[in-house]
Amino acid sequence: MSRRFVVGISATTLVATATPALAGQTALPFPSSAFPLGARVAPVTKQLNVAPGIDLFTVRHGTSTQGWTVAVLMPNGHEDGALATAQRKAAEVEAAGFTPEIQRVVQPAAADAPAVERYLVRVGQWPFKQRAAADKVVKELKAFDIKAKADYLGDDGLESTGPWNLRVLTIDPRTFRGSFKTSIGKSIAKRETTSSMGKPLGAIAGVNGGFFNIHTVKEIKGDPMGISVVGGKLLSEAVEGRTGLVLNGRKVKITELKSALTATSSDGEKTEIHGVNRAPATDELVLYTEEFGTKTAADGGTEAVIDAQGRVVSARQAGGVVPRGFSVLHGTGLMSDWLLEHAAETATVKVDTKVIDLRTKRAVPLTPQTYVMAGGVGLVRNGRIHISALADGQASLNMMLRRHPRTMAGVTKNGGLILATVDGRVPGVTVGASMVEAAQLMRWLGAKQAINLDGGGSSAMIVRGKVVNRPSDGAERPVGDGLFVTP
Repeated sequence: MSRRFVVGISATTLVATATPALAGQTALPFPSSAFPLGARVAPVTKQLNVAPGIDLFTVRHGTSTQGWTVAVLMPNGHEDGALATAQRKAAEVEAAGFTPEIQRVVQPAAADAPAVERYLVRVGQWPFKQRAAADKVVKELKAFDIKAKADYLGDDGLESTGPWNLRVLTIDPRTFRGSFKTSIGKSIAKRETTSSMGKPLGAIAGVNGGFFNIHTVKEIKGDPMGISVVGGKLLSEAVEGRTGLVLNGRKVKITELKSALTATSSDGEKTEIHGVNRAPATDELVLYTEEFGTKTAADGGTEAVIDAQGRVVSARQAGGVVPRGFSVLHGTGLMSDWLLEHAAETATVKVDTKVIDLRTKRAVPLTPQTYVMAGGVGLVRNGRIHISALADGQASLNMMLRRHPRTMAGVTKNGGLILATVDGRVPGVTVGASMVEAAQLMRWLGAKQAINLDGGGSSAMIVRGKVVNRPSDGAERPVGDGLFVTP
């Protein structure tokens, strides 16, 4: 028997009012224009002066009017697929006695990737308070070996009335007298919460950093997915062309970056160093610094332990600690042979490190005041939406169109820093943002350059050591690195 689900979702009047002008001078001008998402009216805002030049804004806008559907998963486990794949899955659902709907969606175009047509298979629709009905259908489909999930329609990245719940920090360099720093916590290898990383810095405020490598071996899942420079020291190499933040004192720059490392032995031989503080692949030379925080991989390779002057103090088989004050060159395959030939004990190996700003083609000076962080995706460039999804490895329907919690950083025309989180994955309370919506929000906040950092359950903003947003995991998630405003 065919089972049809016919329901209605009642409309809700959207009401949003602006707060009256607040006493005191704001760190940076806060937008008085209509919120860029949902109903085009001013949002509800609340302001707190954190320190001279630093203001925290709570921004709320919109009212939930959406409910639930059942999303049927494609063979690859994703919700979307090509038309032929969706048609086959819909036929499977119909054969099980349900009435599916094939829905066409378009993955938005990015600056470096075209729009992509995708298809969803969905069953039924229920008001917000009737999730149990959607869960029941998911269970019934499972009995036919059809994987599905209850899906909140506010998450799908299409039209939404919200609600949106943001925390926004504005830092004005004309008034603020501290500096901006990044941190990888106690070590590269281990993850740590944003608030924990901020404590040793005495951070006034901060947010979680860029993506970290959840697909590597469990011992080093704190490894940043891209460049990390802390106090002028390169701790993770760049993924060439990806967007990052360059910090120096109170100055902030958002640009595309690459890094280059070479090892030159005392016999004049030179070779590329392929990575820093990460798992090595075949025929690679990887540099480990004392910040690595765990043993190197015992993968049959060769290692040279090097002191601060470049002297090789010991040659050993791979798989050992990085002594404090030393670094380790780890070679596999052909690079193991290179170390055996050119980095024996009593030799010297000079390591040369460069970070290049790809917009200016100039080297970034690596001074003790230099901090660099990889982001996730470039959002705004020279005042225009410019989403570098393909270059940043995020050109998918899930990342471009679906709404998730987001953490963003932006730079204003006068060099001010904007840090923002938009909470999500709390149906009826806050829906998060798509990548396009994140870019729209940062433009609205006044960013001329902006970048998306890690999001989802990683999104966290701290002020005076306390988490001020609502992490979607229910508590702070340990992450790879963090961005901080320090005294």
